[in-house]
Amino acid sequence: MPNKIILKKKISNFFKEISIPGDKSISIRWVLISSLANGVSKAKNLLMSEDVLASIQAIKKLGVKVVLKKDICKVYGVGVNGYKYKKNIVLNAQNSGTLGRLIPGLLIDTSFPIKIIGDKSLSKRDFQRISKPLSKFGASFHLYKNCNLPLIIKGSQKLTSIKFFENKGSAQCKSSVIFGAIKANGKTIIKAKKSRNHTELLFKHLKLPIKIKKNKNFDLIEIRKINEIKPINYIVPSDISSGAFFIALTVLSKESRLIIKNINVNPTRIGIITILKKMGVKISLLKKRIYKGEMIADILVKSPRNLKSINCPSKLNSKTIDEFLIIFLIAAKAKGVSTFKNLDELNKKESPRLKWGSKILKMMGIKVITTKSSIKIFGNPSLQVNKKIVIQKYLKDHRVFMTSVIAALSFGGEWHIHDKDSIKTSFPSFLKIIDMLKDG
Repeated sequence: MPNKIILKKKISNFFKEISIPGDKSISIRWVLISSLANGVSKAKNLLMSEDVLASIQAIKKLGVKVVLKKDICKVYGVGVNGYKYKKNIVLNAQNSGTLGRLIPGLLIDTSFPIKIIGDKSLSKRDFQRISKPLSKFGASFHLYKNCNLPLIIKGSQKLTSIKFFENKGSAQCKSSVIFGAIKANGKTIIKAKKSRNHTELLFKHLKLPIKIKKNKNFDLIEIRKINEIKPINYIVPSDISSGAFFIALTVLSKESRLIIKNINVNPTRIGIITILKKMGVKISLLKKRIYKGEMIADILVKSPRNLKSINCPSKLNSKTIDEFLIIFLIAAKAKGVSTFKNLDELNKKESPRLKWGSKILKMMGIKVITTKSSIKIFGNPSLQVNKKIVIQKYLKDHRVFMTSVIAALSFGGEWHIHDKDSIKTSFPSFLKIIDMLKDG
């Protein structure tokens, strides 16, 4: 079968209620933390994507038993110090930055060198971000070209606590250091720019020795060495980053209404909701509740009559980093000029997403002005695409593929979108849900 999709027709209006797969960030963290628990942990609605399956394969190589049966995943934890370190272990993080950056924190006591590899996209990303702080614990690292994968880590049996300043708003780097701290003697102190806090919430739920003081722009995190982790049974909430594509499709379609069930609406993840409300979109959070530290809700969104442009506050960037491509698409239909600044991190994802966001909009006929870290989008509320657009050679970035699908269904034209398999990293059932919405 050809690894591309061709779309030639806009979507009709729809009134639907959908469910989407489990949150990727939480799924990977649950797998890694459960591997160190004393006993069996069970999860339902675990995201069965390539990134999560790569995490499962990684812990299996470290001596952890995992059983997948129907919709339940069981991890037979080996304890905090129970990994079986052998010679010549190679862990393949594939496309997953979360796995690639988090798992080294759990390996800083390895008695043999462990090699971590990834696909072409992941191998271009900066791993000095985690090797520098983790080396302060006492582990040693060798990286390709000093910052890229392959990475080789050699642990230490004399690990000492550290102080670390995370100033980029990277939850991956913060979590990697938190994982390292659980194996180091003493108290590790992390001053971290605001970012996703799924690791901290799981630690708090498990009553692990973590303290968090929240300031306006930074969190101060204290974490001590851990001797035991209890098993954690978990129903993984659905992923708002995946839901964002269907929120956007509703916003860009006429007279449509959508409910997305059981979404993780953690305050560190809902920048897209704040931004779209500022742009005139009606979004409601229904049946809000707390589940094991995480805020869960059903999201109701209705297509607006008009969209307003936005000068997006940079303070929302860390809460929205995975949703900006789809927000740019919405800004293309807004009245006026929308501005987004301080987006350096966007070009350090699976592909240079700021460049791709600009490229897609220009191909659609939207005027765009970009710098290395900002974009101005001159919206056109009456935009219709009436030409052939080809999307390819984007490092198989799943969010570029899904954004292109939403653009095709919303604005028309003939779209040839290559590397369809890219969605397997985060959202294998994406096109099935699209087909359900197309049925009206």
